[in-house]
Amino acid sequence: MTGSTPAPFTADDYRARMERAARDAADAGLAGLLVAPGPDMVWLTGYTPTAVTERLTVLVLAPGRDPVLVVPTLEAPDAEHATGASALTLRDWTDGKDPYAVTAALLDDRGRFGISDNTWAMHLLGLQRTLPDSSYASLTDALPMLRAVKDAAELDLLAAAGAAADATFEEIRAVPFAGRRESDVGHDLADLLRRFGHSQVDFTIVGSGPNGANPHHEVGDRVIQHGDMVVLDFGGLKDGYGSDTTRTVHVGEPTEEERTVHDIVRAAQEAGFRAVRPGVACQEVDRAARAVITDAGYGEYFIHRTGHGIGVTTHEPPYMIEGEEQPLVPGMCFSVEPGIYLPGRFGVRIEDIVTVTADGGRRLNDTTREMVIVD
Repeated sequence: MTGSTPAPFTADDYRARMERAARDAADAGLAGLLVAPGPDMVWLTGYTPTAVTERLTVLVLAPGRDPVLVVPTLEAPDAEHATGASALTLRDWTDGKDPYAVTAALLDDRGRFGISDNTWAMHLLGLQRTLPDSSYASLTDALPMLRAVKDAAELDLLAAAGAAADATFEEIRAVPFAGRRESDVGHDLADLLRRFGHSQVDFTIVGSGPNGANPHHEVGDRVIQHGDMVVLDFGGLKDGYGSDTTRTVHVGEPTEEERTVHDIVRAAQEAGFRAVRPGVACQEVDRAARAVITDAGYGEYFIHRTGHGIGVTTHEPPYMIEGEEQPLVPGMCFSVEPGIYLPGRFGVRIEDIVTVTADGGRRLNDTTREMVIVD
């Protein structure tokens, strides 16, 4: 069902990523990159600290220099065992020393640096205090495409995560819905994702009836009733890469209006998918999906972007939204998830993860997009 897991990334993989990130920084006019613990550090080095604390841990990447990971001495043994450790130099510091001075010695004191978005404010302020003539830009602003284009191994992992989410949907559509709380179905979704290999469940949205008109409702204590439309949006991480899919089911036979709205969203999702091809601006995917819903008279009820990137996190650049002119590139992966939300009544959303190919797009989710009737 989910296939075999691709071979783990090697030190050479991480070395190549760090070298590319340093080159990208130079091309963006940056003196280097400062990467705190989080998804960027995992992607670049394979290292995840056992605990993120007030002690400074930071990866320093600069063009023409070897990568350096600054770590507290007590965490150095764990860092040494990271897969990418052999591709960098460890510089440890002990309690009582100034970690910002240790880091500053590796930096151009007048440089402009890209810094990972999840860096603690106290650490950024500490660096600014030590290097008052330095400046910083978030990686999302400075290098938004850093992790956006996936290699073949990453695509395999994303496909496996998508297959696990698909298997979860095939199982959940067979469970009872009517008479159970949204939270009960949410627990079922989480259990199934883990059964099919997810190590982390990030969200299980179960929006029944009027709750489905809130795109991020997640779950509540509402008892699902016969005649409800139910939005199911769920995902997380499998082998370090994300899944995210949405299907909207109906408890018993739907009304003609409910079928019509579902059909419109399905057509919009198809239009968004068909717009995917190399060189097309991200906003064109949003425009294609949105046009279908607007032309059907429901434009004011499509209240979010059409999609977001996915990789080592479930939300990351690029974004399928008006104004985003970034061209699509083979290897990019993102959601295509239009929806219609009728306040106080019901909502419909259909979502697949899509990757850009040499001549179009490929879905990483394959469950039916037709209306599914559940009990």
